[in-house]
Amino acid sequence: MPIEQIHELAYGLELSNLPFIWILRKPEGVDSLSFLPRGFSTQTSDRSVVRLGWAPHQELLAHHAIGGCLFLSGWGLIIESVGFGHPPILMPMVGDQYLNAKLLMENGVGYEVPRNEDGSFNRDAVAESMRLVMVEQEGEPLQAKAAQMQTVLTNQDLHDKYVNKFIDYLGNL
Repeated sequence: MPIEQIHELAYGLELSNLPFIWILRKPEGVDSLSFLPRGFSTQTSDRSVVRLGWAPHQELLAHHAIGGCLFLSGWGLIIESVGFGHPPILMPMVGDQYLNAKLLMENGVGYEVPRNEDGSFNRDAVAESMRLVMVEQEGEPLQAKAAQMQTVLTNQDLHDKYVNKFIDYLGNL
């Protein structure tokens, strides 16, 4: 993600006025959060945690205080987010992330941050998307659908049934 877009994302997080945990992949050659907008950490420190590098996603997402997940639409985080019943706020950037976001949008499970004509996003769109999904009444259907999908994704009997049906199908070929 270009630095300008990282800054827009940061400003969007700030504008949302929501508490957040932001985990950033460590850019090559960067050992601190100095690439974030000046004053960002200070202005949001009372309601945020910003971490560079790895973080325990499973433990974080399992916490009852998480109200939604804003991420790039990779399949792993989709499964983790929805698996804990959190509605995804999607920002696809490359490859299959666009297809993943489209699938979730079409099924009423996720919300994609609106883009500018050039494909970039702005801080207002980020803040409004977060608030819509996690706070506003319009986000309640997304929250309900994510909770519903959680029961499907965590139903081990259902998954075993599908795997066994697939194995039987292959055996019959």
